[in-house]
Amino acid sequence: MTYDRLVCANCAAPVSEGRCPVCRANRERLQQESNFFAGLNPVALVALLAVLVAAVALLAQRAA
Repeated sequence: MTYDRLVCANCAAPVSEGRCPVCRANRERLQQESNFFAGLNPVALVALLAVLVAAVALLAQRAA
């Protein structure tokens, strides 16, 4: 989830605007927590999963 849609419970403004200290703190925390998988869309995640399953199947076949 991106912080541009979140509404602050303290000031009722969008967190992305950073109007109050709570908004600014949460905005910074969300920016620091964002990782590689958070930016991927569901289609890319499914494709990555399919590649991983295929790689495991190939390794299992070679080991047998």
